Amino acid sequence: MAINSKTVNISDSDICDLLKKKYKKSIISVSVKPDLTITIEPAIIVDCIKYLKESRLLQFHTFIDICGVDYPNKPNRFTIVYHLLSMTKNKRIRVKLSIQESDSVESLVSIFPSADWFEREAYDMYGIKFANHPDLRRMLTDYNFQGHPLRKDFPLTGYTQVRYDETQKRVVHEQVELGQEFRDFDCESPWLGEVLEKNNNDISEDDG
Repeated sequence: MAINSKTVNISDSDICDLLKKKYKKSIISVSVKPDLTITIEPAIIVDCIKYLKESRLLQFHTFIDICGVDYPNKPNRFTIVYHLLSMTKNKRIRVKLSIQESDSVESLVSIFPSADWFEREAYDMYGIKFANHPDLRRMLTDYNFQGHPLRKDFPLTGYTQVRYDETQKRVVHEQVELGQEFRDFDCESPWLGEVLEKNNNDISEDDG
């Protein structure tokens, strides 16, 4: 099929062919099922996203979101997933790349200003660093928050707790300490175990 800027019904396979022709070995993998997905080398992320947006053949003008995925046991711990939409061509595409925990990936704010808060969220939740971001700081957790809560090695209780101290008349941050009463509970009902047991006894007595 001849592809030009006026082509409306461009297929997923056509899009894959265009990207593979342009980026060659920098495309790690492509797939069209269940959704159009390309996996790329981190070095080409800015150029690739810019091409998807500005190409008259593709016109992916809508930046949907950025997602992070944590694989603690892999050398490239973090996978970053970008979702774009072309309303003109009625197409969606998923762009994926993987980086090591110590690495950073280029920010896309210069291409899609709406990427700003998505990148800040990924930094806050996973610790993924975006180079040349204009304001890369936490946005969902407290400024003194320790760690990144969506990492798989992050403890369920967190590292610190916040409370208001009546003596100091201010909010204080403390290390989380679990008392024994929080460790010893009814496995069948950790919240209402004793109450349920009492109610069950009452029912048995009534039946008798």
